[in-house]
Amino acid sequence: MAEGGGRHGVLVCVDGSAASDAAVAWGAREAIMHRLPVTLMYAVPPVVVGWPVGQLYEEMPQWQKDDAQQVMDRARKAVAAALRDGESLEIRTETVYSSVAPALIAASAQARMVVTGAQGLGPLGRLLLGSVTTGLVHHAHCPVAVIHAGAEPDPGAPVLLGIDGSPASEAATALAFDEASRRGVGLLALHVWSDVGVFPVLGMDWHDRENEGHEILAERLAGWQEQYPDVRVERILHCDKPSHWLVTESERAQLVVVGSHGRGGFPGMLLGSVSSGVVQAAQVPVIVVR
Repeated sequence: MAEGGGRHGVLVCVDGSAASDAAVAWGAREAIMHRLPVTLMYAVPPVVVGWPVGQLYEEMPQWQKDDAQQVMDRARKAVAAALRDGESLEIRTETVYSSVAPALIAASAQARMVVTGAQGLGPLGRLLLGSVTTGLVHHAHCPVAVIHAGAEPDPGAPVLLGIDGSPASEAATALAFDEASRRGVGLLALHVWSDVGVFPVLGMDWHDRENEGHEILAERLAGWQEQYPDVRVERILHCDKPSHWLVTESERAQLVVVGSHGRGGFPGMLLGSVSSGVVQAAQVPVIVVR
């Protein structure tokens, strides 16, 4: 196991909480599947002193250095616990003295994926990952995986993909097929073709809408199914609210993959407006792809 600089590979945000431990364990498994290093990153917010007003300590105080060491020690133990017999993983650690969200967003430019806990409070209550997760989901330069503490999805369960026909959805599709293939599981491809409710709207032909929804699924999946013949695909078409169906279908999945922005042919799959809700409500890991 190596330690040092560099942020290529899987970047895991740590804070010493149970949610952070879950993120570290999941990130370690992800890094092993992709044969990449994992970087454990702890962002320490600068201390503001009362006089002069608004002045920051230029260097990290010793007590924060001690806290950082404890957090990193705990994170390394979480990685070790996630490794199986015979497995090895290159571990890199980095502690930055900076505002949390900007530091993580900047670091994401050099990562394949950022992994963070859905929420979590450090030992001394100084870093709440839940407060920066939304910022990462919307502004990170790479996919963001959000992990809930205590959730243990069935490793044999499929990957759930939300499809809306947009460029962001296409990027999510590519990642979802890759994740399903590496895990040796199937893929649930979900398209929601309306978010105006299930009641008829004047002049709207629901049968035509449903047919268009099936066409979108067929068009968006065709090339990927040829590229990943080992991934069995189940197509799912629903009407009404996309966030509801993504969360509902996630109950039989081990992972959810959605795009962060983009509107397809129908208003129901504006994933930029529902990804945060799915991140909060789903109990399995959620990857948001920009």
